Amino acid sequence: EVQLVESGGGLVQPGGSLTLSCVASGFPFSNYAMGWVRQPPGKGLEWVSDIDIGSGTNYADSVKGRFTISRDNAKNAMYLQLNSLKAEDTGMYRCTKGSPGVWWNSPILRRGRGTQVTVSS
Repeated sequence: EVQLVESGGGLVQPGGSLTLSCVASGFPFSNYAMGWVRQPPGKGLEWVSDIDIGSGTNYADSVKGRFTISRDNAKNAMYLQLNSLKAEDTGMYRCTKGSPGVWWNSPILRRGRGTQVTVSS
């Protein structure tokens, strides 16, 4: 059974930093692209970043230069370093298992339950 468990969220002031983690099990992690999506309050899923099996990375324009995605295949883990956080970064961040040809906010993708990030003074 595919399991994705996120951690590391919390309440942080604008300009602050957080590191999110996702630990995966139930599938060959190193064979899959992985990604992060977020859901701001009252809005739909929004793609944030993804990392392919060769550790090539992509970022939404809204987070480029502030967030860094990485993976550790030996630990079946993926990370998202969030720097220079803004109020608009607030949301539930969910780890997502990729599937070829399927966009990251598709409802058919497997995701974790999420970790909440709240940016507020």
